[in-house]
Amino acid sequence: MFKRMEDMTKEIRERMRGGKGTIQLQHIFTQDELTGKCRLFARVTLEPGSSIGAHSHDREEEIYYIISGSGTVDDNGNIQTLRPGDAVITGNGAYHSIENTGTEDLVLMAVILLYD
Repeated sequence: MFKRMEDMTKEIRERMRGGKGTIQLQHIFTQDELTGKCRLFARVTLEPGSSIGAHSHDREEEIYYIISGSGTVDDNGNIQTLRPGDAVITGNGAYHSIENTGTEDLVLMAVILLYD
């Protein structure tokens, strides 16, 4: 399947998972378009000062891959500064949150994989 950027579903969320500000999701492929065990495959943009609040991943894992910008992630109590090329994986009941602490948009790929 081939999909052009303009055909990808875009979504705006305010205070996502109890976070701050506006989050933009661009669903590269929706769950209905995927046959594998993937719940989310999206490009996520956090404006400066925005965040996705703390949430856990039971029976699944979420991967963040940082494309541009900078921010801070709390990965189950392990707080780290993120920059382009960094990756985080959270699952097996652990929690995480992410915040754009920079002056430009924080752009990342987010993938949620389901356990059997």
